[in-house]
Amino acid sequence: MNQRSSKKIKIHIQTQYGIFDVIIERDGKDYLVSIPRYPEVVTFGNSLAHAKRMAKEAIEVSIEGDVLMRAKRAGDIKFVRTPVRLA
Repeated sequence: MNQRSSKKIKIHIQTQYGIFDVIIERDGKDYLVSIPRYPEVVTFGNSLAHAKRMAKEAIEVSIEGDVLMRAKRAGDIKFVRTPVRLA
């Protein structure tokens, strides 16, 4: 069995909500990204620069989703479904 060795690197990503540790691992042609503070968040990029941008976006979207869900549970906001019409 031929196994490729993968090298994990730990970097810091600056987001609008602070600095986060990120683990980036080469996976074939792509870069797999995981965020230890948010283990449910995984993304990837087709280059190291792309993986870093995707990590920043994934962290920010996860935090924003958490804030919205907390506000909904507290009764501070209500989600409204709006039908979408496709042309």
